[in-house]
Amino acid sequence: MGWNSWDCYGASVNEEEVRGNAEYMACYLKDFGWEYVIVDIQWYEPGANSSQYRNFVPLVMDEYSRLQPAENRFPSSIGGKGFAPLAEYVHGLGLKFGIHIMRGIPRQAVHSASRILGSERTARDIAHPNSICPWNTDMYGVDAAQSGSQAYYDSLFELYASWGVDYIKVDDIAASRLYGYHKNEIELIRKAIDRCGREIVLSLSPGPAPLEEAEHLAGHANLWRMTDDYWDHWHLLRGMFERCEQWAAYVQPGHWPDCDMLPLGHLGIRSVDGGGDRFTRFTPDEQVTMMTLWSIFRSPLMFGGELRDNDEWTLSLLTNEEVLHLHRYGKGGISVLRNDELAIWTAEDEQGNHYVAIFNLSDENLNVNLSFQQLNLPAQATIRDLWRGCAFEAEEDAVSQDLPPHGCLLLKFTKEKPL
Repeated sequence: MGWNSWDCYGASVNEEEVRGNAEYMACYLKDFGWEYVIVDIQWYEPGANSSQYRNFVPLVMDEYSRLQPAENRFPSSIGGKGFAPLAEYVHGLGLKFGIHIMRGIPRQAVHSASRILGSERTARDIAHPNSICPWNTDMYGVDAAQSGSQAYYDSLFELYASWGVDYIKVDDIAASRLYGYHKNEIELIRKAIDRCGREIVLSLSPGPAPLEEAEHLAGHANLWRMTDDYWDHWHLLRGMFERCEQWAAYVQPGHWPDCDMLPLGHLGIRSVDGGGDRFTRFTPDEQVTMMTLWSIFRSPLMFGGELRDNDEWTLSLLTNEEVLHLHRYGKGGISVLRNDELAIWTAEDEQGNHYVAIFNLSDENLNVNLSFQQLNLPAQATIRDLWRGCAFEAEEDAVSQDLPPHGCLLLKFTKEKPL
């Protein structure tokens, strides 16, 4: 659970913005389990100004082919300090710090045959120049068959560990549009993390990650994207129901299929990919539907908007303790029905409470009337409506409710003890 800078700042976030969002999280969200503050792509690009990349521009890099924070954007990094001062500040708030990287080695390091720490090889020796990212020109892939490749990745993660990084999002690796799944580089990265002496969460992007690699993903990463970049459009949210169904069997502690960031609140301040500066296009009902699906499926929750601009409604979505309890302690989340109009998910928690989420996928109001037997729920139970925070009155052992277009109902059933 955390905040990522991409949805509001693209490649251009700066230190003041990161610190400000961390301060908001510490003040308003930390007590509810939110903890990660993630600096997304191109923190090493001095002239980055949106989510549109500037191709083939000089990047900030050290003598060992390792990218460094741009000092004009992250002034605490001046003097070769890297992200250590910013990570220390975030840690001082009781939070954790993360960064985004691209797989591979900087092209400029390859062109200049820069050194690799701990190896006699150079960047040119280990690069795979035909393995490129189709949407970003910063890197060449690394040829895992070359000696020096592991040393390069080891040196990267030794650096990140020295900075105090707790979370790494690696991009262009789980599903490359040109080359598919980069299994060899994932294995290099996993080994480098295991050797670096610090616990670091590994997130793989973008998606859709290949379902046939589910076991390899779970064996090497902590979360991986099931989808390409996700934005605030109903058709993308509706499509997530099928993705969650396909990946539900692979949700397990420490290894999480990832529905991508939550495009909520104030978005697109300098990230133009999703539609420019705006507040989320999702209706309030769609926002509740998204939070419900992410929670019962147990996707990572990464907020994408500018936290400091949250209104009371947006904050309420992030601080509903009963919904977050399901997200943290739920198990066995599964789709039991989906058609053109209706989707139903069920789950349990460690105390044996039952949860049911009923979603209206249609564009019209929908009346649902479902018996407890149909939903495999206990007949004698106390029922809570988790989003309204009140008791739910069942009628004749059935759930009967009018749902607005794209809206949902999330109920918790606590079995009543016999007298």
